[in-house]
Amino acid sequence: MTPFLESAEGGKLVRPIRHTHRGARPRAALTGIPVAVVGSIALTLSAAPAHADHADATARGTTSPVLRTAKLAASVPVASKAVAASLPARSGQSPAPATYTVQPGETVSAIASHHGLRTADVLALNGLGWRSVIYPGQVLTLTGTAAAPSAPAPAPSPGAYTVQRGDTISSIAKRHGVSTNAVLAANGLGWSSIIYPGQTITIPGAAAAPAPAPAPAPSVGGKYTIVAGDTISGIAQRHGVGIDAVLAANGLSRASIIYPGQTIAIPLAAVVASAPAVAGLDAEQVANAQLIVRIGRELGVPDRGIAIALGTAMQESWIRNLDWGDRDSLGLFQQRPSTGWGTEAEVRDAARSIRAFYGGASDPNGSRTRGLLDIPGWQSMPFAEAAQAVQISAHPDRYAQWEAPAHAWLAALG
Repeated sequence: MTPFLESAEGGKLVRPIRHTHRGARPRAALTGIPVAVVGSIALTLSAAPAHADHADATARGTTSPVLRTAKLAASVPVASKAVAASLPARSGQSPAPATYTVQPGETVSAIASHHGLRTADVLALNGLGWRSVIYPGQVLTLTGTAAAPSAPAPAPSPGAYTVQRGDTISSIAKRHGVSTNAVLAANGLGWSSIIYPGQTITIPGAAAAPAPAPAPAPSVGGKYTIVAGDTISGIAQRHGVGIDAVLAANGLSRASIIYPGQTIAIPLAAVVASAPAVAGLDAEQVANAQLIVRIGRELGVPDRGIAIALGTAMQESWIRNLDWGDRDSLGLFQQRPSTGWGTEAEVRDAARSIRAFYGGASDPNGSRTRGLLDIPGWQSMPFAEAAQAVQISAHPDRYAQWEAPAHAWLAALG
């Protein structure tokens, strides 16, 4: 007597599928199997590589694709089969490449899953932590072994290191053969401190004193590469320095012509010298915060609205005019050119991006975007809710943590 298989759909009995001969299409009566199951079976069969055959399956110790599919029909709930059919078959996956270049919108976990790897292994291979940020264009190592703890590398002499995108304190410390605690202590940082690309940190030597050292001051000067649409006044305002300071630093006059691709010096020393001390902020952040406050005052924005702008900028960019971000997000408020906030150059123009965040009658985007002043009843909204109404973030609750600090910054800046 021919045995029957019990289906997951209502206990119906289905005659098992039989092979005819090797390489031939199996014939079976699928009467009684719901359409959704039959569809998922067809998708599962078609997911196998075109060159796979029975000999390959036998060599791998797997069962016949047809019997495996029959078992799947008996054990997988119908509601999940359409999803399962759309996923890549791991049995036919090619070996993971040695390296992988991050694409916009990707995460470490998604990259690991796509290549059949564990997220923890990819993090370890790249010296990343669970809270590390990756960015488009970054190259990740996918194969190999994480460096096993061995004899500690000789400690280098004390020096400085400029933070690159994707760096963490732990990865920098490991690269230089010193402990994470030593780097934190040498720079007056804590485990919750945030570092950012372009920041200069001290690398302590073997004999470095354990007592925390003051954080290094920003460099005396920086460089900026001009892009189409830039003006000296716009560049100066974006970096929080005076026009005359930029002209003097580059031997230019007000009649000079600049062009895309030209590199000019940014006299950051002027920012450091003029920026007031504000708890929790460095000179660059203070300069940007001053611009947020000044434009808010010019537009007649109430103090609470200015505080919301300060807190939003801290959450989005650490109050830094970033030239990178999630997908095409840029600038102080991580505004996206693809969603109407302006061109790349416009959203990197700090003054313009601030006016766009405030919105209202002076909004440089007109009605293309909606700023804080365009939100009905924003004055009575909770701090985070008002910020979220402008930003439309995937993490709306995170703005709330900056409410008290933002009011303190505003009080210090006046």
